[in-house]
Amino acid sequence: MHKIWMVGNPLRMGIAGTIGVVTIAAVIHFAVLSSPRYCDHLGWCSAAPTANAPAARR
Repeated sequence: MHKIWMVGNPLRMGIAGTIGVVTIAAVIHFAVLSSPRYCDHLGWCSAAPTANAPAARR
């Protein structure tokens, strides 16, 4: 088991893993923030219909 470090440098493996996790997290966050539920909060979807309060009934 200890010979695995002869195959890969632990520092490089850790940095590569961190970059991978951050990349996946960024993609997920942009996908969620681009969804119709959240895009209007950031002004990204100016053409998307906004959620308005229902009109008062008489």
